[in-house]
Amino acid sequence: MTENQKTKLELDSSPAIASNLPPELSVPEEKIAEKIEEKVPTVFRNHFVGYMDLYSDRAAVMEYLDAHQGWFQRCAKPFKADPLGDSGYAMGVGKVGAFGFFIEPKVGLNLLPQDLGIYRILTVEIPDQPDLGYVVDFHAQMELVEKATPQAHQDISPLLTCVQWTLDLQVSLQFPKFINSMSQQWIQNTGDGVLAIVVKRVSNSLTAKVQADFHHTKEIKLPRKLRH
Repeated sequence: MTENQKTKLELDSSPAIASNLPPELSVPEEKIAEKIEEKVPTVFRNHFVGYMDLYSDRAAVMEYLDAHQGWFQRCAKPFKADPLGDSGYAMGVGKVGAFGFFIEPKVGLNLLPQDLGIYRILTVEIPDQPDLGYVVDFHAQMELVEKATPQAHQDISPLLTCVQWTLDLQVSLQFPKFINSMSQQWIQNTGDGVLAIVVKRVSNSLTAKVQADFHHTKEIKLPRKLRH
């Protein structure tokens, strides 16, 4: 099995995946919630670093980012982001999982007001959300670095702002008995791998859309080769 095939297996929500498991490990999705065990959850972690260049000065980028009500929901698509108060969003990333066990995680994200140009996003509770067997701890920090645009692209803007961010994500997950019967190392490695895939997929999608949305909003024409 190639690496790409492994990725598809871990993210595919097709019932065919569960049917390929031995009978004792194949559990209907609607029964999984009933079989969650009361035991110490398994913890998965991911550290992610990303960046993008926005062809404008730092002040213009800050003005755009501060008004997240105008861009966050449309840039989050195809993932759903429902507003939570004035600065939060309940964001879902679709169905993910492996071994015939799938969840549709949703996390509350609080976009804190920037502090001297530093932006932070932290986990916030989603009101009235039932216990779905998982807890997400999300810590992201973003910095803006203004620099001169390379000579070859001075016609776009004399200045560009490099947006750099780091994400530390931890997911604690309660598994049903049929999963806990498997090797703990196998569970850990697969869970860490699935989490890394999801983070990269969401981050790449959001980055590309924010970059395109910013330049469109500011009426800056960006050559295709400079798009994220």
